[in-house]
Amino acid sequence: MLEARGLRLAFGGVRAADGIDLSVMRGEFLAIIGPNGAGKTTFINMTTGYLRPQAGSIHHEGERITGLSPRAIVRRGIARSFQLPQLFTEHTVLENAALAIAARLGIWSPLAPLLRREIREEARELLARFGLSAIEESRADTLNEGARKLADIAMAVALKPRLLLMDEPTSGVAASEKMAVVETLARVLRDAAVTAVFVEHDMDVVARFADRVAVWSQGRIVALGPPATVLSDPEVQREVIGVSGAIHA
Repeated sequence: MLEARGLRLAFGGVRAADGIDLSVMRGEFLAIIGPNGAGKTTFINMTTGYLRPQAGSIHHEGERITGLSPRAIVRRGIARSFQLPQLFTEHTVLENAALAIAARLGIWSPLAPLLRREIREEARELLARFGLSAIEESRADTLNEGARKLADIAMAVALKPRLLLMDEPTSGVAASEKMAVVETLARVLRDAAVTAVFVEHDMDVVARFADRVAVWSQGRIVALGPPATVLSDPEVQREVIGVSGAIHA
């Protein structure tokens, strides 16, 4: 699904990507973990066109996408969500979903998608899949963080991607809500056959939902494999996770 080879990018003397090689398999959920500043978000930004690598290449389904604009990459079937939800806060959840659908259809008028019955119906169906029907008429700025995250990712899914990259989907979400949020995401994405790459700091979430885990450190991948293997590695626990004990599966 995605092939990154030899990615390099430095900001001054800081190597945010120092020879990244990574293959993402079709249909998998790949978690990216590592300390702050390790280059995790930089990788997502390079893959989605927000940053251009100084060396190396990125291919999606065999097609080179290195250096393309974010809009061009979206048209090729790749979407993303951000650590801070990117919602139109003055609009309702339904209107946000309708605007995302309109963007996929190439409709850029600010009012047309809100008036077209077929777009609103698709938006309602999408929100129902995310369990957001009860709040579809609520303004985005009134939502709690868990609902904001789901609405943000619903907008990305409205683009009908084959690959979705998520930057810390549980960041800011209350501990009591995290598992429910990720369970919803996993169900929707697997039902839609969307391959997912997600940056995550909650190791219980990683252990439960990831098929593979890639560990980032100083712009490099230092470990890659199944969660049970990677998360139980003493060096990963000590140097990356910052604990010295088992992660709950």
